[in-house]
Amino acid sequence: MRYRALVTLAVVLACVLALELACALGWVARTVIIPPSEMVGSLRDILWSGEFNRAIALTLTNVMISVVISIAAGFVLGVAIHASDFLRRAVEPYLASYYAVPTFIFYPVFIVLFGVNSAAIIAIAVLLSIVAMITATMNGLDRIPTVLLRTARIMRLSPVKTALMIQLPAAAPYFFTGARLSVAYSFIGVIASEFILSGDGLGYAIAYAYNNFENRQMYGLMLLIVIAVTLVNMTLDRLDRRLQSRLRR
Repeated sequence: MRYRALVTLAVVLACVLALELACALGWVARTVIIPPSEMVGSLRDILWSGEFNRAIALTLTNVMISVVISIAAGFVLGVAIHASDFLRRAVEPYLASYYAVPTFIFYPVFIVLFGVNSAAIIAIAVLLSIVAMITATMNGLDRIPTVLLRTARIMRLSPVKTALMIQLPAAAPYFFTGARLSVAYSFIGVIASEFILSGDGLGYAIAYAYNNFENRQMYGLMLLIVIAVTLVNMTLDRLDRRLQSRLRR
């Protein structure tokens, strides 16, 4: 595992050094991309000045709200669909092809419903992320070993005890996978929506910098998002591994 992490780190460093060298030698125009060292300097200035603190807080708040709604609602809907064969046969084909539909085509609808504010952005992010949680929940419930459910029936456990003591622990890794995907899709949904819907937030700040040819600021903000998403993903990945190892004991 440590070897894999070292290889990943080496690949990332090699790419960064290659880009730095290409910029220094003039192989890549500064109007296209700036050197990674300058991106780091821009990020330091952004964090130090506090100019974008409000935008950072707004984006992270919208992402957190979207994650909570998509995980909670996705779990409940996944359990409900799994419990009904009729509902499952009706809905499952649409879930399988859901991500073939570009969710952002619905943004005019959400503007009419919620106005140009955070509610419309969160709605799009939830629409993008909730299906990952629904399918992961159904997948997890499908893979609970039959012997565990028979044991619950033999021991005459109530439906609530069966859910809490048998189904939830057995399907937990799949639920966690759905939660991880919901977090990733929420980031994508919120930041992409801020590009087209919002007058605030990190997505809007990047679009504003791009339109005004402020490449240094734009790449600093982009680096901030990349680092934030990477840290969140690494944290969730570590929690997932701990959960998997605990369940294998």
